[in-house]
Amino acid sequence: MKLKWPNIMFIGFLLSTVAVTFSESESSESDIISRFQQYLKIKTNHPTPNYKQSSEFLISEANSLSLHSQTIELVPGKPLVLLKWVGTSPDLPAIMLYSHTDVVPAEHDKWDHPPFEAHLDSQGRIYARGSQDMKCVAMQYLEAVRKLKQWGFQPKRSIYLAFAPDEEIGGHDGAEKFSLSTVFQDLNVAIVLDEGLASPDAHYRAFYAERSPWWLKIKAVGIPGHGAKLYDNSALENLLKSIESIRRYRASQFDLIKAGLKADGEVISINMAFLKAGTPSPTGFVMNLQPSEAEAGFDIRVPPTADTESLERRIAEEWAPTWRNMSFTFKHKVSVRDASGKPVLTKTDSSNPWWALLENAVQEAGGKLGKPEIFPASTDARYFRNLGLPAIGFSPMANTPVLLHDHNEYLHKDEYLKGIKIYESIIKAYASYDEHVKDERSKDEL
Repeated sequence: MKLKWPNIMFIGFLLSTVAVTFSESESSESDIISRFQQYLKIKTNHPTPNYKQSSEFLISEANSLSLHSQTIELVPGKPLVLLKWVGTSPDLPAIMLYSHTDVVPAEHDKWDHPPFEAHLDSQGRIYARGSQDMKCVAMQYLEAVRKLKQWGFQPKRSIYLAFAPDEEIGGHDGAEKFSLSTVFQDLNVAIVLDEGLASPDAHYRAFYAERSPWWLKIKAVGIPGHGAKLYDNSALENLLKSIESIRRYRASQFDLIKAGLKADGEVISINMAFLKAGTPSPTGFVMNLQPSEAEAGFDIRVPPTADTESLERRIAEEWAPTWRNMSFTFKHKVSVRDASGKPVLTKTDSSNPWWALLENAVQEAGGKLGKPEIFPASTDARYFRNLGLPAIGFSPMANTPVLLHDHNEYLHKDEYLKGIKIYESIIKAYASYDEHVKDERSKDEL
């Protein structure tokens, strides 16, 4: 049976349409990856982050998306870029999509590809400092907004995108000052999304709290003596007793993780940061003299669920007891409780609609959310939680090894693109949520 010309022409039209659509999709994907690479190439690594160039890039992206933009310098030379997508009901509390622009330094000779060239290898991996922490999230926000605008989506709530400096050195001149500013107060924010971690399996990870840093310095003193003499209570002997006690405690916490009883963020971690002792000499140290002082520093991370009073007693009575000529100070100590005495965390139960919205949005986009976690280190989210605001740490990177601050940090382009779709779903859900409508529906059902 012969095909008639109209049918042949129709089939030809379909094939050409498919080809054009595929070509446009391919081009769009290429542009998305290219923009990500551009941002990664900007050297915002400490100690001299190029905030000027990153701000100019972000403002340029905002202009291409017709977003309102402003640059805020709460500290000179440390700009925070704030973008706004105005909602149709701007009186409703807003959504904040938060990220930091700075990255940690990189040892170039330890990388397979230069850390600021955003090299895309043949397997689809994008190597760059910040590819996981957290320039990926910043660009996924922008690309998700771009897609939603292309579809004609109109948010009910206003959406703010904040790009802040200095998270990697504590966030004191960035998120901390921003969270306490009148600028932030005037935004009327309901929920903050910040960074999370990559997931080695197919589940995405979401964080409702984080461990607080306690940087402990222990000092021991004792009578100096000849290197050949054996006697009790020398400075180093006393310090070594404390180090051994701390080592045993560390092992007990680590065993809980190894046994699968607790996650990293649920235990108290403690690691030695420095050990200082000895009498210096032109060739190193005096070898036949036992020193009169010895010090050690420890990085302790405390979850908001921990019994901090018990930990403080352990430090005072076991790790640095005065009867053993020891003392301790905290170089840095962040409380695990807010001003009202409550643990600093974001609820994950039915009292917090934002968690359920996140979970449903991830699922609708084809993803799976794992069990709620406590972030094992520190992020800028803590400054917003301290204000009583819900803040969720979330970086959509599944099937990806955790490589933040590591050599050869990378993110596969397919995971990056999937993350954009996840954020499209989340932003749409968050920006459309109206608790007043939900309350009215509940009343009608009753």
